[in-house]
Amino acid sequence: MAKIKPFLCIRPAEGKAAAIAALPYDVYNRAEAKEAVLRNSDSFLKIDRAETQLDDSVDTYDAQVYQKAHDILWDMVGRGEFIQEKSPCYYVYELTMDGRVQTGIAACASIDDYADGVIKKHENTRAEKEQDRIRHVDACDAQTGPIFLAYRANETIRSVVQAAKERAPLYDFVSEDGVRHRVFRIGDAEDLAKIQEAFDGIGELYIADGHHRAASAVRVGCMRRERHPGYTGEEEFNYFLSVLFPDEELMIMDYNRVVKDLAGDTPEGFLKKVGEIFEVSPLDGARNPGRKGEICMYLSGKWHSLSVREQDMSQDPVEGLDVSLLQKLLLSPVLGILDPKTDARIDFVGGIRGLKELERRVDEDCAVAFAMYPTSIEELFLVADAGRLMPPKSTWFEPKLRSGLFIHALK
Repeated sequence: MAKIKPFLCIRPAEGKAAAIAALPYDVYNRAEAKEAVLRNSDSFLKIDRAETQLDDSVDTYDAQVYQKAHDILWDMVGRGEFIQEKSPCYYVYELTMDGRVQTGIAACASIDDYADGVIKKHENTRAEKEQDRIRHVDACDAQTGPIFLAYRANETIRSVVQAAKERAPLYDFVSEDGVRHRVFRIGDAEDLAKIQEAFDGIGELYIADGHHRAASAVRVGCMRRERHPGYTGEEEFNYFLSVLFPDEELMIMDYNRVVKDLAGDTPEGFLKKVGEIFEVSPLDGARNPGRKGEICMYLSGKWHSLSVREQDMSQDPVEGLDVSLLQKLLLSPVLGILDPKTDARIDFVGGIRGLKELERRVDEDCAVAFAMYPTSIEELFLVADAGRLMPPKSTWFEPKLRSGLFIHALK
């Protein structure tokens, strides 16, 4: 059973949400984050990436960066730019992108569920990226970026969420990227109980996005337990901020690959080798793969459809992923990319950027691009249920959850 609970939210004051809400901290490099804050001085990036408020000579991971994040956050709370709820609530968070709606519940999840495998992951984390958010959460005394969790749809949760969406929203705005964000509060005791009981009956939750944020939040919780050996398990540091979405509403986009050279081969020679591995058909122009087992390749100004042969398909939850098949059949043996996590010759392009970006990269600085069929949410669940890990850059979720709409204080 999954332990999910309402929380005392710190959230933007009326009229401030649209300006404060920001994309996750890790979609920006330092220069991009600084530029975003210069354009919008209210952006939550000034807290999530507090180095934007300091001279460029200050290292991104300097102690004063984390202290600055703490000071800005709690100064804004003190000035009333954020408000603190008086009682624990859940929040309905609805995002609409290109006419498609997905609706989650902002809540707190248990660090014990993470440790015990009730909350399942599908990728590894890097220690240096974890350490950054550990220091940020610990210094701020708050979790500022929600973890994107998925669960198998539940009728009770669906009905409570739908009823909440019939009331007036706390926030309703459209962000710069055209995504509409609406937030509703669930504070009625009966509704709170229904949601908590429904999650009690759900056997597992899945991290869709935010593995580093989750691992960091759990680590801070464990550190706080060490500092407070008499903890009861109900303290706020035993829980981490999440938004939970039903599987039926989620869409995973393609995560595509570009490679900088052909390992010394000519385009003609490389295409011949590809034809020995896949069923290859020329395409009239750019298009995305239409089914699992198809990859679209852009080479020397032309698009080709590559179909995985039946004997090369796999029922294994990891080996059967399209990204795994491309790696096993072509990237490793033909292009010599043995470890895509570390090889500088390969780069990854999120599907949100479209096929034009793949063409641009090949025309400018790469040799070949591969447009992938998206990994499904069912495949993600199968990998996580098997206790396995996906290859790097297997999933791209859109739309991205905004930081700054929900803050979970640890004190």
